[in-house]
Amino acid sequence: MVNHTQTTKSISLEQYGIKNAKVNYQLSPDELQAAAISKKQGVETSNGTLAVNTGEFTGRSPQDRFIVKDAITEDKVWWGNINIPFESDKFQKLYDKVTDYLSEKEVFVRDSYACADDNYRLNIRVINEYPWSNMFAYNMFLRPTEAELENFSPEWTIVNAPGFMANPEVDGTRQHNFAILDFTRKIALIGGTGYTGEIKKGIFSALNFILPVFKNTLPMHCSANVGKDGDTAIFFGLSGTGKTTLSTDPDRSLIGDDEHGWTSENTVFNFEGGCYAKVINLSQEQEPEIFNAIKKGAILENVIIDDKGEVDFADTSITQNTRVSYPIYHIENIKKPSIGENPKNIFFLTADAFGVLPPMSKLTPSQAAYHFISGYTAKVAGTEAGVVEPVPSFSACFGAPFMPLHPTKYAEMLSKKMKESGVNVWLVNTGWTGGPYGVGTRMKLKYTRAMINAVLNGDLGLYNYDDYHIHSVFGVAQPRSCPGVPTEVLSPRSTWNNDEAYYTTAFKLSNAFRENFKKFESYASEEIRRGGPQRYAF
Repeated sequence: MVNHTQTTKSISLEQYGIKNAKVNYQLSPDELQAAAISKKQGVETSNGTLAVNTGEFTGRSPQDRFIVKDAITEDKVWWGNINIPFESDKFQKLYDKVTDYLSEKEVFVRDSYACADDNYRLNIRVINEYPWSNMFAYNMFLRPTEAELENFSPEWTIVNAPGFMANPEVDGTRQHNFAILDFTRKIALIGGTGYTGEIKKGIFSALNFILPVFKNTLPMHCSANVGKDGDTAIFFGLSGTGKTTLSTDPDRSLIGDDEHGWTSENTVFNFEGGCYAKVINLSQEQEPEIFNAIKKGAILENVIIDDKGEVDFADTSITQNTRVSYPIYHIENIKKPSIGENPKNIFFLTADAFGVLPPMSKLTPSQAAYHFISGYTAKVAGTEAGVVEPVPSFSACFGAPFMPLHPTKYAEMLSKKMKESGVNVWLVNTGWTGGPYGVGTRMKLKYTRAMINAVLNGDLGLYNYDDYHIHSVFGVAQPRSCPGVPTEVLSPRSTWNNDEAYYTTAFKLSNAFRENFKKFESYASEEIRRGGPQRYAF
């Protein structure tokens, strides 16, 4: 168990412009939970887990995320609707308003750090208006020892004031909520939203700039685990594709859940000290590790609880994006410290609602770079207003909202790392089989696990014609057989039983890839461009 007897040294926030605040420094999770409950900001479930409602915002607000345009960022950041520029003087004025708002209030301060590898460590001071936001920071960032706290010097500061509302006309924001990164001042400023994910994503967006620009390290929005023989596997995937589920494997040690760096020394380290998992339809049977991690110390967000304190994970009446955060030590089988060596396999997870991509296929380096830049998954009917059939969804590098540089920069780094390390890259469809959403069925989790296990065990060998079939539309190599998986499942065309309908839908998707890639073409190398689909029509 982790030592909670954290230091009780007093700390002044005057240097941050926060005056006469009542400062609670480095409180334990138990103390923070008690404070949240006494302030009526949360309730306990039947097993002692804290449950909170994040208020107006139950997810990230990508249109309200800004980066200060200054000497560090102006020539390097890929400016646009993902990285929206903010003026430095406007930042200062807004920062002063937020610190003035926090003055005279009770605040919660935590010293923590990101990046498990000491060579890349980033010390962080988190200043929160709410106790449960500070508990989230305890869960999600790495926790310094008593000795480390004695002379702790923070490099970055997070100032988080959910109750502060900006005035867009005066402050330069789009609406009353905002999350702004300033690389010169080294501050992440968050206000007007209680959604805790903004706290973690602020720092990770900063690292996604710092690591490639200054540290020659590839940042990755992925999970990672390691086998008994020391082989590291990396899982990229957008929300809802199974990234957390598939990397939490009882037979392998978890390195981390969401964000990693791949160094020039060929090691992979976790940015975080915890996991932030979706809990929609969570069950002990399907995802025992995550289910069992939900206990005292974890924080449930936006779930529905009955009068006995039991959680109904199927109830999405607040949001589909119900979440839990817990410290990584709530998972039994974890790698300590959270560092792996020599990645052997990379999995790109996609929930293809068109049901045309193979459930498992092997990628060449140019295909891997192409699919990495594309970052494809699909939205299904019913998840968003107006979505009545599958809609392709592309998020560059499987994490566009958090990538300050141009996606091709990360893709070129990945290609280079792949070639140097000889890693195998696989495209895994955790979405639909036997037809699109509404006709086919979702790929069984046990089949996906069997395919991933076959890769990790070395049962799916190198590409050769006898063992693999080249897909006629997407050009990827799909295995002809796999232990534990019916052969017909491996070929999406054969599961449809209607060639014309299958190819019509496959071309629809290959054209969506082509359209999406147009914005990257002028930046991408010839090699990357060659990695796309092969055919676009009959």
